[in-house]
Amino acid sequence: MSASLSGTIPRLDLRGRRPGLRELRAALPRAEVDVEAALLAVRPIVEDVRDRGAPALYDAARRFDGVAPPALRVPPEVLATAAQGLDPAVRAALEESVRRARVVHADQRRHDTTTTVADGAAVTERWVPVDRVGLYVPGGLAVYPSSVVMNVVPAQLAGVPSLAVASPPQRDHGGWPHPSILAACHLLGVEEVYAVGGAQAVAGFAYGFEDEGSVCEPAALVTGPGNIYVAAAKRMLKGLIGIDAEAGPTEIAILADAGADPEHVAADLVSQAEHDPLAAAVLVTDSAELAAAVQEALARRVAGTKHTERVATALAGRQSGIVLVDDLDVGLDVVNAYAAEHLEIHTADAAAVASRVRSAGAVFVGTWAPVSLGDYCAGSNHVLPTGGCAAHSSGLSVQSFLRGIHVVEYSEEALRAVGGHVVSLARAEDLPGHGEAVLARVPDVEPGG
Repeated sequence: MSASLSGTIPRLDLRGRRPGLRELRAALPRAEVDVEAALLAVRPIVEDVRDRGAPALYDAARRFDGVAPPALRVPPEVLATAAQGLDPAVRAALEESVRRARVVHADQRRHDTTTTVADGAAVTERWVPVDRVGLYVPGGLAVYPSSVVMNVVPAQLAGVPSLAVASPPQRDHGGWPHPSILAACHLLGVEEVYAVGGAQAVAGFAYGFEDEGSVCEPAALVTGPGNIYVAAAKRMLKGLIGIDAEAGPTEIAILADAGADPEHVAADLVSQAEHDPLAAAVLVTDSAELAAAVQEALARRVAGTKHTERVATALAGRQSGIVLVDDLDVGLDVVNAYAAEHLEIHTADAAAVASRVRSAGAVFVGTWAPVSLGDYCAGSNHVLPTGGCAAHSSGLSVQSFLRGIHVVEYSEEALRAVGGHVVSLARAEDLPGHGEAVLARVPDVEPGG
């Protein structure tokens, strides 16, 4: 077996020291993803869609997907046919995935709250869904009907009144998106689906377009994972549209002690490495024996998996590695600094260890909760922050599609009671007009009271 296909994975030995956050962020493996460089390629695509609309989308499909769809909007009968042709086992799995996702996401719905600040003074926080969202589902090295579920379910439960899905056209399927993606849309009741991929899909949602009498209205928010060009388009268009995140290559980190099963650990590292040659797979452990056993298990599993070359490339890349630490306290420092998209805990008293995790997109606790469960049927959402963004951002949820609006209601007496403070602060900031707006209503208030 060649070294490139042996499951070789780099090592980083931190034993004998406890690095601080700054050193850890510099030392830990991470994929090199230059979104700024991708912007150079994406900008003319986005601007072309802005200027020419549908013709630009067709041209981009021929250029990047190798096929132009028969129409940009997928007809209802094509969606229905895809659902009818779905393998019964896959249909049952998708239906269960939808059911579990709905159960979990239903508990995320927020309710309006009114706070009485003083007599006659109230502030209500009202939660309002965005008016329209564009949901992107990738279709490159793999197709992801599960991503339809993860995008659509929280948007529907948030009460978004208008949503559309876009996914790349496929040469093998007559220029339509993959049938499993179309079937998932049909099962979820999504009727507005477009055969558009990549950065051009984000631009199409941002600006809107018209094709053969069908109008795609501009979206207020665009969500969903994608490649570096999708991320670059989101960055370029953020402000015109809201975005969930600039998703990068998938990541798995595993914190494990000597009691972990090396076969489970190796299988889970491979499961995420098969997504993409840039996928990150990181094991953090205080057991050199476990590290050696995982390395041996990887060699066997990489040789026997379907996407051997892709997995081996991901494991051997600078974004992957085995990190050796003195103990689990340092291990927690490492995984919190890394802030993985997916973090598994394979330790004694895994739940207690997991409770100390502060930065991760999702945490999978113990032997029986692999990341692949979360990818499909745990009920959790698999659209998660990558590239360390879990240190400050959350995964996709019902809240992603809601806006909090403060509604302020004050009586005359309530304004009179606080008006002097408003006048004082307005004068302190040299904005006298702010104070005068109060004095025009209650002219007898005194500054400071």
